[in-house]
Amino acid sequence: MHIDDIPAARKLALDEVAGFVSAKLDAGHEALLNFICTHNSRRSQMGQLWGAAAAAHFDIDGVRTYSGGTEATAFDPRAVAAIERAGFIVDNPGGDNPHYRVTYSYAGPVLECFSKTYDDPSNPAEGFAAIMTCADADEACPVVVGAAMRAPIRYEDPKVADGMPTETASYDARCLQIATEMLYLFSRV
Repeated sequence: MHIDDIPAARKLALDEVAGFVSAKLDAGHEALLNFICTHNSRRSQMGQLWGAAAAAHFDIDGVRTYSGGTEATAFDPRAVAAIERAGFIVDNPGGDNPHYRVTYSYAGPVLECFSKTYDDPSNPAEGFAAIMTCADADEACPVVVGAAMRAPIRYEDPKVADGMPTETASYDARCLQIATEMLYLFSRV
C-alpha cells in the first residue's frame, strides 16, 4: 500500500486527527491518541504502535499513543507476529494477557502493550482523541467519556482469515494499511 492508495474520504478523516494533533502541540499540550476497538487485540494495538512510530519518524515530540477496547482479552499472537515481521522489537513475558514490551527502535521508547479497556487507568482520562478502529466499538461507544475528539477510522479485522491459508497475508496487509495511514497522518502535522 502507498499513500496515494488511501481513499480521499479516509484522508479527510486522517486530516482531522492531524489537525487535532497540531492544535494540541501548538497550544503547548501533549497530543494524546487512544486507538479503540472491541477487544484491544489487533487493530487498536497496531494503531498505537504505528502512531508512535510515525510521530517519531517525523520527529514530532509531544505525541502519546494508547489503545483500549470495550472489553479486554489479549493482544492476539497473530497481530504480534505481524508487527514483528514489520520490524518492531517485541519482548513477550507470557501469561494469559501478556504485557508485551514493544519498541520500533533499540534507541526508542518502550511501549507496554496489553489488552485493556479504553478507560483503563493506564490510558488518558480526558483531552484525548478517541480513534475508533472497528465498527463494533464505534457503534457501541457513540460517546467516549473524556475524549476531546472522536474519529471513526475503521479497519477490516484481519481475524476474518484466522486459520486460513491467507492468515499471514491478512495480518500483514492490515499492519501495512495502518502503518501507511499513520505515516500519512503525521506527515500532515
